[in-house]
Amino acid sequence: MTELELRNKFLEYFRKKKHAIIAPASLIPENDSSVLFTTAGMHPLVPYLLGEIHPEGKRLANFQKCIRTGDIDEVGDDWHLTFFEMLGNWSLGDYFKSESIKWSYEFLTKELGIPNEKLAITVFKGNDDAPFDKESFELWKDQGISEDKIYMYGKSENWWGPAGITGPCGPDTEIFYITNRNPCSKDCQPSCNCGKYNEIWNNVFMEYNKISNGDYEPLSQKNVDTGMGLERTVAILNGRNSVYDIDLFKPVFQKLRQLSSITDLVAERVVIDHVRSACFLLLEDIVPSNVDQGYVLRRLIRRAIRQARKLGINTKFTQDIANAIFESHIELYPEISKKKEFILTEMQNEEEKFARTLQKGLKVFEKELEIFKNSKKKEDKFSGKAAFYLYQTYGFPIEMIEEELKDNDIELNRKQFDTESKNHQKLSRNGAKKKFAGGLADHSDETIKLHTATHLLHQALRLVLGEHVMQKGSNITTERLRFDFTHPQKLTPDEIIKVETLVNEQIQRALPVTVTEITVEEAKRKNAIGLFEKKYGTKVKVYKVGDFSIEICGGPHVSTTKELNSFRIIKEQAVSAGIRRIKAKVQ
Repeated sequence: MTELELRNKFLEYFRKKKHAIIAPASLIPENDSSVLFTTAGMHPLVPYLLGEIHPEGKRLANFQKCIRTGDIDEVGDDWHLTFFEMLGNWSLGDYFKSESIKWSYEFLTKELGIPNEKLAITVFKGNDDAPFDKESFELWKDQGISEDKIYMYGKSENWWGPAGITGPCGPDTEIFYITNRNPCSKDCQPSCNCGKYNEIWNNVFMEYNKISNGDYEPLSQKNVDTGMGLERTVAILNGRNSVYDIDLFKPVFQKLRQLSSITDLVAERVVIDHVRSACFLLLEDIVPSNVDQGYVLRRLIRRAIRQARKLGINTKFTQDIANAIFESHIELYPEISKKKEFILTEMQNEEEKFARTLQKGLKVFEKELEIFKNSKKKEDKFSGKAAFYLYQTYGFPIEMIEEELKDNDIELNRKQFDTESKNHQKLSRNGAKKKFAGGLADHSDETIKLHTATHLLHQALRLVLGEHVMQKGSNITTERLRFDFTHPQKLTPDEIIKVETLVNEQIQRALPVTVTEITVEEAKRKNAIGLFEKKYGTKVKVYKVGDFSIEICGGPHVSTTKELNSFRIIKEQAVSAGIRRIKAKVQ
């Protein structure tokens, strides 16, 4: 079964179960600062999981492109990918555990033909916050899963959410395929990472609401959120031992092996995964930079280049791999052809920049090496801190540092390097948590006000600068909004004052904010601004801010602009060619 066949079969199955098929969203979350990327199909649906009414109804299904960097160190094994597709179905206060489990089992065993004995299940075992999910346990038994293949785990394995500090959350039940691989021990089970068990589907049951004091209370609207990995499931259906063995990757591996002179399966997988991920980020107009999504993109490309060196590839290669990806992925993602030249150009530019950076790093390394040689004692090892500085600042591969040192009969203090690396990762994670805390997913008063302010800002920019201005991204925390938009040059001080004044005038007018549900065509006739039109279904929510602004949006918003008090632009800057960014506050 091909990827496209599985996708179509999944969507058709849930269409028959009266689910509306909604279009996929951007890889860059709209108005959700809690994550850099769309990591699951539920991200665009957070407002509806929290109680907003979805225009398409209470039963939804779709396919969604996702990026996850949390498992980046696992990429290269049999089952992890940075970029992947997720198939999902949702119930927004409609059906719950019984239907969800029954339909998941039916789709896997009847539609896909997976034998019952090849499935293992995990459920939430309960703790002080919530009881054992006995209902899911019994429902799986009713489907014919034997008790000895239903495993009970705690929150770290079988609990989702909330998306923010408070909000909907609940237990999940995960479905694993039992591979033909030998178990790691007699106690091997789904929580092992040995590869015997491969997770293919996760059903989340949002039945609790975490409140500000940390307690959990029953949720009035109970939701179901499921996600099935497309590539993993295709690999299983075709009897493959790895997600990298599916037909989608074959021509890419062939091209890479034509360019390489050394065999290293893990390095090959990392190169292909990272270049593939980079292609789809570039498709979203993200360009390599030192901040946010652009930093992740840069890291992926440069990590691919470093891994390619292990394969004996020391010349430019990313364009060749990207072209092979275009050819093998065009049927599944026809949109990738629209920006082929842009993707290839940016890929090559980043390769050239990295080559220059490595040259600088080499000069710094040679100086450090000379200092070390002149001061070292016989038992001394080359500083792990100095090696990490070279790695972090210049992207100088640790393997290259070790090779250079070995040629000089010098040993690296690898333990010190690893300690520095772990400390940096810890700081980065803590910084990311702080930087991306909050977000529209929290539905706090502050984020709702700032979200409404983006509508006023968007229209004000169009009136001051021209109708070429269109939103290219938005990021909201409890303290500020960040709004990316199309414009060819830096705003003048006078233009910034005009935009700020225009927004504040609408706030003082106390304009009402109203919402209607209409078709996309009706929205276009009303001249509503469509921000991410490719994700819309047949019906959309259109928010009007008095007579000033009309925009397609999911919400939520304030009821009147007076609630915003005042608006102030705190920064205006470039993001990339033709894209500007404004940061602003409401007070």
